[in-house]
Amino acid sequence: MRFLRPLLLTVSVFSAHVFAQTAGDAPKQKHDYQSDVARLRKIVINSLYSHRDVFLRELISNANDALEKLRLTSLTEKEVLSGAEDLNITIKAWKDEDGKGHLVITGNIVTDTGIGMTPEELTNNLGTLAKSGTSEFLARAESTDTTGTGNLIGAFGLGFYSSFLVADHVYVSSLAAKSSTNPEPVQYVFESSADESSFEIYPDTRGNTLGRGTEITMVLKEDALEYTDPQKITELVDKHSSFSTAFPIYLFTQRIEQVPDEEEPAAEAGADDSTPESDAAVDEDEVLVEDADEPAKAEKEVKTKSVAIDEWIHMNSQPPIWMRDPKTVTDEEYELFYQATYKDFDKPLAWHHFSGDTASGVSFRAIIYFPSKLEESYWQNPLDYTMKDVRLMVKRVFITSDFGEDALPKWANWVKVVVDAEDLPLNVSRETLQSTNFLKQVRQILLRHILQMFSRIQDEEPEKFTEVQKVYGNVFKIGAVEDTRNRQRLVSLTRFPTNQRNSTSLDEYLTNKKLGQKQIFYLADMGKTVDNLMKSVFIEKLNARGYEVLLLTESLDEIFVQNLRAYKRVQFQDVAKAGLVFGDEETSSLDEEQEEKDYTEEYKPLLDWLKAQAEGIVRDVVVSNRLVTSSCAVVADMFGYTANVERMLTGHKGKKAAIHEFAKKAKTLEINPRSPLMQGLLHRVESLPAAEEGRDVEAEEELVEVASVLIDGALVRSGFSVPDSNEFFGRVDRILRRSLGVSETAPTDTTVRPAPPVDPEVNEVSPEEELARADWPDYVPGSLPRHTEQVHWEVEEIDEEGNVVEPPSHHDEL
Repeated sequence: MRFLRPLLLTVSVFSAHVFAQTAGDAPKQKHDYQSDVARLRKIVINSLYSHRDVFLRELISNANDALEKLRLTSLTEKEVLSGAEDLNITIKAWKDEDGKGHLVITGNIVTDTGIGMTPEELTNNLGTLAKSGTSEFLARAESTDTTGTGNLIGAFGLGFYSSFLVADHVYVSSLAAKSSTNPEPVQYVFESSADESSFEIYPDTRGNTLGRGTEITMVLKEDALEYTDPQKITELVDKHSSFSTAFPIYLFTQRIEQVPDEEEPAAEAGADDSTPESDAAVDEDEVLVEDADEPAKAEKEVKTKSVAIDEWIHMNSQPPIWMRDPKTVTDEEYELFYQATYKDFDKPLAWHHFSGDTASGVSFRAIIYFPSKLEESYWQNPLDYTMKDVRLMVKRVFITSDFGEDALPKWANWVKVVVDAEDLPLNVSRETLQSTNFLKQVRQILLRHILQMFSRIQDEEPEKFTEVQKVYGNVFKIGAVEDTRNRQRLVSLTRFPTNQRNSTSLDEYLTNKKLGQKQIFYLADMGKTVDNLMKSVFIEKLNARGYEVLLLTESLDEIFVQNLRAYKRVQFQDVAKAGLVFGDEETSSLDEEQEEKDYTEEYKPLLDWLKAQAEGIVRDVVVSNRLVTSSCAVVADMFGYTANVERMLTGHKGKKAAIHEFAKKAKTLEINPRSPLMQGLLHRVESLPAAEEGRDVEAEEELVEVASVLIDGALVRSGFSVPDSNEFFGRVDRILRRSLGVSETAPTDTTVRPAPPVDPEVNEVSPEEELARADWPDYVPGSLPRHTEQVHWEVEEIDEEGNVVEPPSHHDEL
């Protein structure tokens, strides 16, 4: 941070020891906290804040106020900027060790070059609860017509007192800005501890070290040492304060670098140099011959040493782009802001930047982002996924991501949003809102804009909407089930493959329906491919007649249609269920109706015989009006379970009601009267001798086996499971034997070696003995498995004599 004044580098390198050693010589003024302030202060420290991480947010907010006050004051009094022209906030953390080598004290400094405070202001602003001075300053600024009120965010919260959430002792050193009323300000210290009911104010014996501004030094509690970690501080600033101030925030860090050691003896460097006399002694005509086999002298190894490099890291270099006019922000800036804020390496799929006002009159600005992919954790249980990336801010200070009852619906919990309100009624800890009306209104506004974004992409960017479908296709289905208020808009965004198109909306499907069609035909089978469903027995006649059928392959599809039931008053019809109606039956010819009656009459012997064979598996056997090439199929009754629903319920734990068992058995076997197989089977059934003529047991057994294979095959092809898979494959085995001319009774060699005799004794072997007995093969390079996670390397630096070099410890120059 070379552009910072050197003064700022020096004011942040002292510890609480400095105060302890010098305060004793300074005249101290001891003050008691006002009446009930001490009690309230304990409440602030012990129970007001739900997360103590917010202390840094509060202190940075106070520092911002001080800088903003200075900026506004300088509009009328230029001399206040003297002493430290740079307006910024600096943070430094470190640990000190005593002579015994254990951790005894921790310092944490937050410094600003703001307007500073006089001794009286230290007493009034820090010795009185919830009186930061901001409200009084605003009133004074408005009464004197000061230009603007600036970004004063300290009007709420208890600011300074949150430091005692993590600190046992706090020192506040402050130097007021020069002014006409205070031309020679003096630097003073405010000192207080978490357990005391009083505070002390005294002149800073170090003199004017700040130039101007305020510096807070906190001696952290033993359980708060994590706040000395720069990474932890970075996380807190990123979360709460990265956009809370327009003034730069700098964090002091150190890194270790290896640099050449320039203190080597000069004599050593010139020990091998040849003298002029020796060079002169060489005969000019003498040829210098070098041995090719002589190894070249290795270059002299350069010695290095470890050096601690001090750095000031700019924490809030990313500007709050939502405060800018959207017309002035480039796509690259939106993408970089998204990636930096939400730690996503992928670019967002879409975004929307807007501003508005709620019904309660609160103005706000917002940016909505659609990520290019959803987290795996979202799909593991979408209905339990918690909204975590909607950041509610007030004047660019992060407040919460928890909207409570007013959170977005579960289907929209993945969205990433920044909402920045101009003013909100917050509770005293600034962690929750006093009123939830704003959240309710923002929820509806965000939902409206999210749906508008999807609709705009659908209408204006068809190629991008294809990408949207890949990422959010199932999200729309979840939303249509969960969010009844926005159901119609979400349903219009869904897309499904069909037997005629790769993708279609329900609106497009309805424009393509046939004359008289009163249903939306669909076939659902989760886990199957579209090509597989195209060959399904259930859509043979629909395909042949040119009807469009939705082919649903996702697990959510069945839930979607079962909850929706109809779209624009057109009912969904599962073509895997009985009662398939095309819609043009009223206009069909009398010949077709008569043909169906004739087939039913003709096949009555086979229907009755198959019904007896399939008892307990299907409820009825009928002539089909849906099959074209297949011989038979098993369909679910109108109130029965299809194979897809059965599989979904199989994984559901819990006791099944009797109605579920009934629904599972509510199946019908449909046969194709035009199939040669059915015609041949009908002929064989009719050829069986009557009871009075004497039964043909062999022919009956053969037909029973054929019927069993036929029924089981129909179950499998229709997606159901067979009652007994062993019996099913046993019959298939016998049929294959007959087709190959192999005897059905030919036995298979079942000879196997028996197991050893029972041995109840247990021989306990220690791990050392087991390793010793192990037969270790000769090592072959590259043959051992690479378990990198189990390998640990430890490297130590040693000096020329072989002694271990201790790494330099982090310390501060006092």
